[in-house]
Amino acid sequence: MPSGDHVPVAVRYEDIRALLASPTSSRNLRLPGLPRFVSGVGIDDDPDALINQDPPDHTRYRRIMHGTFTPRQIEPWRPRIAKIAGELLDDLGDDFDLVQGYALQLPGRVICEMLGVPLDDYEQFVRWTDMFLTTSTVTEQARYEGYTEFMAYAAELVAQHRATPGRDLIDLLIQARDEDDRLSEGELVNTVFSLITAGHETTASMIGRGVFRLLLHPGQWAELVADPSLVATAVEEILRFDGPPASAFMRRITEDTDLPGGSLSAGTVVMPNLNAANHDPQAFPDPGRFDIHRFTDHPPNPHVAFGYGPHRCLAASLARVELTEAIRTLVTQRPALRLTISPESVTWTDGLVYRPVAMPVTIGG
Repeated sequence: MPSGDHVPVAVRYEDIRALLASPTSSRNLRLPGLPRFVSGVGIDDDPDALINQDPPDHTRYRRIMHGTFTPRQIEPWRPRIAKIAGELLDDLGDDFDLVQGYALQLPGRVICEMLGVPLDDYEQFVRWTDMFLTTSTVTEQARYEGYTEFMAYAAELVAQHRATPGRDLIDLLIQARDEDDRLSEGELVNTVFSLITAGHETTASMIGRGVFRLLLHPGQWAELVADPSLVATAVEEILRFDGPPASAFMRRITEDTDLPGGSLSAGTVVMPNLNAANHDPQAFPDPGRFDIHRFTDHPPNPHVAFGYGPHRCLAASLARVELTEAIRTLVTQRPALRLTISPESVTWTDGLVYRPVAMPVTIGG
């Protein structure tokens, strides 16, 4: 690990699904001496974070929030997301940086609108999220200060929405309840924090990686241009082939546990590698072949790009809609899109989230 710790890595599809579904797989990594993603304060440290909780607290927290992120709640946002994508492209010329001008901007604008926060705050979101999703370029002190500032900002957003209720996502979270049980203040603030960090950078990275992959396969890009209805299933292959961050967050094994591929002893901290699972030939034949028809013609096992089990990504429906509409808008409004540099010349980030730093493209001849 970047922190200097050593952990075993789970890579097989069946092992990872069994690990992520096991009741002996804990997300409580706050005990002294356990392996860390980073030195200093990191994502694993907040006990109010949904991703860090185990049952029964996690079960309660997730049950309250579940209705906010169902496909039924997210689907009405699809036309607005598509409109934002179109507006972004309208402001770009024939030559532009797809990452900075489009991939980063779209989820940033969407999450600002959904949460009811000023778009002017977007650049600050970017600086904060960079602190938490990098492993090497930010000092421990800077990360701690950024975390403190970000959480204070999220707390102020919740307070504003309590004082002046509306119909934004924060308002829905404040209202969310299971019978008489509501989210605590700490849980609300952490949820807003998580939505801004994960809802912005991880989706932006998927858009950048997905478009890059399609441009490496011009024949398949041409198929989407000819038939944009293929985009939804193409997105599933993008998620499998170039899915979100490889890590599903480390797990601490609370009891000796048997997995299909072997055993883990109590106290072991293990890293599940989701991208490895999505390229396991036992689950996905010829996994190194990128094929936008894979999930249409001969649907394989479900990919695990959004995780599996109790901690499967709560906002998967939103991420799918954003990625689908981002690519659909490109193939319909910029059908001649291509890279202006060689694929080998594209530079990539080196943090927990992996994406092109820049991707110069053109629609010119």
